[in-house]
Amino acid sequence: MAREQTKYIVIHCSATKPSMDIGAKEIDRWHRERGWLKIGYGKVIRRNGEVEQGRADDAVQAHVKGYNHCSYGVCVVGGLSEDNKNEDNFTGEQWESLKRVLEELLVKYPDAQIVGHYMLDENKSCPNFNVREYLLNEDVQGYKFQDGLTDDADLAELEPDDFPEIETDDEL
Repeated sequence: MAREQTKYIVIHCSATKPSMDIGAKEIDRWHRERGWLKIGYGKVIRRNGEVEQGRADDAVQAHVKGYNHCSYGVCVVGGLSEDNKNEDNFTGEQWESLKRVLEELLVKYPDAQIVGHYMLDENKSCPNFNVREYLLNEDVQGYKFQDGLTDDADLAELEPDDFPEIETDDEL
């Protein structure tokens, strides 16, 4: 079934240790073992930065309860330390791939907001890094909600002349 709208691009982690070299095939098996039709995410980013396709881009995915009908899921492999604690342990290759994937998805879904799983489910910590901070520090091309706080209603109220020039001052 095709997704009718994409309001969110949701970043997840696989909640696996850095030593686990897994990808879409393994996650697909895990999700099927839980009784799902197939892998819930649209994209999986392996430890080496390789991007693998999960569910079709425009299909309804299965990754955030209550939001699957309007969101796209990207899973970055990792997120747990070797002693099973939440950890931001993603590789440089994964960060590069994540940025590229987000930019590609924003071309397809330009009105989507990028969020972490935890931002839609307060009982989650996934993807085990601060997505808002990531967006503030990373220049994701095409992302119009860069501050992480703007929503469609905010944009609807603004006219083009309402956007002030941004000063670059060390004291800001």
